[in-house]
Amino acid sequence: MILKQYYLGCLAHASYLLGDEASHTAVIVDPQRDIQQYLDDAEKLGLQIRHVFLTHFHADFIAGHLELRDRCGATIHLGSRAVAEYAFAPEKDGDTLEFPGMRLRVLETPGHTIESISILVFDLTKDASDPYAVLTGDTMFIGDVGRPDLRASLGYSANELGGHLYKSLHNKLLPLPDETLVYPAHGAGSLCGKQLSSDTVSPLGIQRKFNYALQPMSKDEFISLVTADQPDAPQYFTYDAVLNTRERGTLERNLEKVLQPLSLDEVLNLQNSGAQLLDVRDGTEFAKSHLTGSLNIGLGGQYATWAGTLLNREKPIVIIAEPGREHEAALRLGRIGFDHVRGYLANGLAALATRPDLISTTERVSPTMFSEELAAAQPPLILDIRNPREWSSKHIPGSVNIPLNHLQDRLAEIPLDRRIAVHCAGGYRSSAAASILSQHGIDNLIEMTGGLAAWESAKLPLVSES
Repeated sequence: MILKQYYLGCLAHASYLLGDEASHTAVIVDPQRDIQQYLDDAEKLGLQIRHVFLTHFHADFIAGHLELRDRCGATIHLGSRAVAEYAFAPEKDGDTLEFPGMRLRVLETPGHTIESISILVFDLTKDASDPYAVLTGDTMFIGDVGRPDLRASLGYSANELGGHLYKSLHNKLLPLPDETLVYPAHGAGSLCGKQLSSDTVSPLGIQRKFNYALQPMSKDEFISLVTADQPDAPQYFTYDAVLNTRERGTLERNLEKVLQPLSLDEVLNLQNSGAQLLDVRDGTEFAKSHLTGSLNIGLGGQYATWAGTLLNREKPIVIIAEPGREHEAALRLGRIGFDHVRGYLANGLAALATRPDLISTTERVSPTMFSEELAAAQPPLILDIRNPREWSSKHIPGSVNIPLNHLQDRLAEIPLDRRIAVHCAGGYRSSAAASILSQHGIDNLIEMTGGLAAWESAKLPLVSES
């Protein structure tokens, strides 16, 4: 038996290849939408991809089940409570797929979503009675459990799903042997939970001992615990969850359509018609020079998550990238179902060489210079765009906290007659924030390089709400 984990850091997403060498069969679980790595590995291992499982309808990315179906003829497997536009094999509790060296047994584990399943993996060459591993999807993470509040807009209350989650954990997963390896669908950085570990696998016994949500407690106590203090979920989560139920175009076909070079005039015409200009370069380069009106979300950070949070799904997107990185930018948008790209600016910023009138800059300053500005007779407003939990932990005295994911909705709170000094934790988010402020005519601003980490390293004052 073969079990291989693939980890996509920018989405904190884990997917899996399960292989039975005797029957030359591969099963892919929770695949990302770009499937080439699974195809390549299956070929190297002498396997054919015949099955693809989704443990649930993922909210934070578009799964590659239709891509694997179309490319390999793989059968799609979903939980028995799933409803989808495409044909699939519904899997109820106890259903199995049996191979000469491997057995997969489905556990219905609703809670994170109503159709969630977990998959027991038996290595029949070693032990046919106890599972080697369990693929838990978003039901159980390393250090956490799946949040039950993401389906409120689809008719399920957090308390209802929280009750299901309690039963799934205590009746289905916790009775498994301590040695069973837990392989979840997400790790640290995912918004599908609040305390996910950076580990991507753990024996169940360790989780039983150290996972805060698995400690002895009543169902009501559990529901209160797992529904409290969850991070804000981006609006695109519901969009992706629904799109994962639908018949749609494949990623490969969409990239062929959207990766079109556009002249500067074409880009400007699209901008005038309401298109979003997405500059995916590093924030340092963006600050030096960018096309006026563009939004900066750099490829070097949690690009897809912030793109899904800040971009409008109803308006076309034009990519501005360093030449050669347009494909990566469009691909990573495609991973979250943002297929509405119209093209990219041919030659990147070089296309503006003869049009300095279209170029804007962002003033970036060191923490020391930032501090000096704050000491002026008329100091700027300090805008901290980190999340509330980060702000409460420590922040610059006198700062105002408007999280980046709420900035566009709270622009009315930004004074127009005062200089704005914006920062985040390390500089990635503040570049996006500065570009949003500039889009709305707030240009009298400075951005602190290195964020609060650099401020703290300079031993400048901080306060805490705790």
